[in-house]
Amino acid sequence: MEEIKIFCPATIANVSCGFDVLGLALDSVGDIMTVRKSTEEGIRITKISGQELPLETKKNVAGVAGLALLEKSGLKGGFEIEIDKKIKPGSGIGSSAASSAGAVWAMNELLGRPFSKLELVQFAMQGEQLASDVAHADNVAPALFGGFTLVRSYDPLDIVPIPTPDELFATVIHPQIEIKTSDSRKILKTNISLEKGIQQWGNLGGLIAGLFQSDYDLIGRSLEDHIIEPIRSILIPGFDQIKSGAINSGALGCGISGSGPSIFALSKGQDVAETVAQSMDKIYSDVGIPFDIHISKINTKGVKKIA
Repeated sequence: MEEIKIFCPATIANVSCGFDVLGLALDSVGDIMTVRKSTEEGIRITKISGQELPLETKKNVAGVAGLALLEKSGLKGGFEIEIDKKIKPGSGIGSSAASSAGAVWAMNELLGRPFSKLELVQFAMQGEQLASDVAHADNVAPALFGGFTLVRSYDPLDIVPIPTPDELFATVIHPQIEIKTSDSRKILKTNISLEKGIQQWGNLGGLIAGLFQSDYDLIGRSLEDHIIEPIRSILIPGFDQIKSGAINSGALGCGISGSGPSIFALSKGQDVAETVAQSMDKIYSDVGIPFDIHISKINTKGVKKIA
């Protein structure tokens, strides 16, 4: 195989109570990438459509992630990458992660899969380092593994796939404003109280247990963030109204997707997810900011070949 075309999913990181350690992959929105082998050494970004992003390899997250894999592979030659960018940078649904994860997944396929998914996460994290100044894995892990993933440890890196209940749907509203991950991290506190820590650990454990048991009530009770959301939500116009409207429409829970400005809600069943979307649409139409809304099943495969 000399060329591959792939779908790279958008992702929701943190999932309320799992800052920097929990994420999930979406099925209805993502980037399209074409990667091909080249006799020319290195990585070349030959085309980007949809968004204005740098073609220069070392300034593009896909290029940086690809270079990390290429250096480890010892390959004599290189790759060309085309990106049809459907996920807007700064949207909070894993734009940089999709490019980083997609590049290394495709390269690994073309090389005959010499690297494990865990190794691919490590390569893709180099793209995240470029994008946000932090090599976090809570977006690239679900993009590569699919479904929900827990980053149990960063040193050494340990990724734990979490089962996805069959009826779980996500509704995501993306206000058309940009919040850079690097900026949103700067406003966070570096110390928390023991009381807040205990609340957060309980919710994270409860959410993971709820996912394993397909206990939707437990999932809903656990989708609470006592540490990050109270700070970051002030950057997102209409957040409180969107959250209360989603809950009143039947959502299990609602929170900030990654660093924002996107807001996600999880629901049991597509009908509820669509009702939540209608609520979000009605509320945000009065805010005066353009927006997109996505309704999606959880993508349990991650990056996948489409041609």
